[in-house]
Amino acid sequence: MSADVSQFLTPALEPLGQGFALMASLIVAIGAQNALVLRQGLARSHVAAVVAFCTASDWLLTAAGIFGVGALVARSPDLLQGLRYGGAVFLAVYALRAARSAWRDGAGALSAAGAGGGLAGTLATAGAMTYLNPHVYLDVMLVGLVGARHAGVSQWLFAGGAALASALWFAGLGFGAAWAAPWLGRPWVWRAIDALVALLMAVLAIQLILQSPQVG
Repeated sequence: MSADVSQFLTPALEPLGQGFALMASLIVAIGAQNALVLRQGLARSHVAAVVAFCTASDWLLTAAGIFGVGALVARSPDLLQGLRYGGAVFLAVYALRAARSAWRDGAGALSAAGAGGGLAGTLATAGAMTYLNPHVYLDVMLVGLVGARHAGVSQWLFAGGAALASALWFAGLGFGAAWAAPWLGRPWVWRAIDALVALLMAVLAIQLILQSPQVG
C-alpha cells in the first residue's frame, strides 16, 4: 500500500514543488509591492485587506501566465523551444544577480515609514505597484513558460504550488512584519535569502534546458 501511495505522490509533488520554488524565488525580491505590505504590517494598518489584494492579484497574474502562455506554446513547439532557452538565460542572469547581492552586502534594512492613509487609497497604491510594474509581467511570462512544460493535472499542481507560495509569502510578510522587524533590519538575513534565491534560480534554469517539455 505504501508503495502505491509513493508512486502516486512522487509525480504529483514534482510540479507542485517546482511551482512553489519558482514563485518563492521570484516573489521574495523586495520591490515596491513587498515594501508596501511590509510597511502596512509594521504599522498594523489595513493588513488583511492588503494581504488579500496582493495575494489575489498574484493568483490572477499567475493563472494568466501559466494557462495563457501554456495554451500559446502548446500550439507552437518551435516557439516553446525558443522561449525555453530565453527563459533559462533569464533565470541564469537572475541567479547571478542574486549571488552578487549575497556576496556583497545583501538588501539591507527596509523602511517601515509611510503606511498611513485610508483603505481605498492604500489599495489603490497596492494596485498601482502590482499592475503598473513592468517587471511583474516578465515574471508572469517566466512562470507561464515553466508551467507550459507541464500538462493536464501536472499544470494545475504547478499552479497550486505557485499560488501557495504567494499566499504564504504575503501572509507572512504582512502579519509577521512586526515580529520579524529586528531580523529584517540585518543585512546578513538578506544575504542568506539572496543566496537561496540564486541557488533555486540556477537549478530551475538547468531543469528548463535539460528536461523535455510536455506539449499538447
